[in-house]
Amino acid sequence: MNNGDDAELRSAVPEPVPPPSLPYVPDVELSRKPLRVVLADDHHFFREGLREQLRADGVSVVGEAADGDAAVAVARDREPDVVVVDLSMPGTPGIDAVRRILAASPETQIIVLTVSAKQSDALEALAAGACCYLLKDTRVEELVASIRLAAAGHAVLSREIVRALAEQVRIGSWDGTDAAGNGSALSARELEVLRLIAEGADNATIGRELSISGHTVKQHVTSILNKLGVQNRVQAAVCAVRTSLV
Repeated sequence: MNNGDDAELRSAVPEPVPPPSLPYVPDVELSRKPLRVVLADDHHFFREGLREQLRADGVSVVGEAADGDAAVAVARDREPDVVVVDLSMPGTPGIDAVRRILAASPETQIIVLTVSAKQSDALEALAAGACCYLLKDTRVEELVASIRLAAAGHAVLSREIVRALAEQVRIGSWDGTDAAGNGSALSARELEVLRLIAEGADNATIGRELSISGHTVKQHVTSILNKLGVQNRVQAAVCAVRTSLV
């Protein structure tokens, strides 16, 4: 094969996409712009390793913290795109830190990265305002993709967490959104899409279930978020269950 053929093959290689194992990822194009991230974890070597991995992927780590109070102060000072925060840190508990970070820097997205797989912890983190809940055994490429998705305003959750969230809303023990939109304005097809969102389905799954294209699914999801007055799919799922739309 000559050099021209090699160049042609290289040009045919697709751009990076979210790993297929990444849970609850909407069908979106990941931004490649430099992102500003703060790492909050009380284990120095964990932060150091994660920092180097993120920098190798073009993500800028603009601050670090070893406890909840420091995380809030750094987020207020640096106003990062994303804060990656552990739940178990000295001082201010992780959940309280999430709330305070969002109060100090409302545009910042919060990713909880923890060892706790307890549904109660995940639901409490979401109620506090986190948009992603990941375990520390998450592969680094999945974490980087999650950071880029979070920066774009998307949620990254496992189906188990979405279903647990829906169950908590059904029994009236969790209220995750103050959506004030008009659910009655949803079309029959949008209600079908919303039902699948509430079940934790991603766009590809919704397309297969309803025999519609990925582009059409995106249009429906955008319309649903606008009509319900919510920012992401998690809030849409909560709103749907709370108001008996699904």
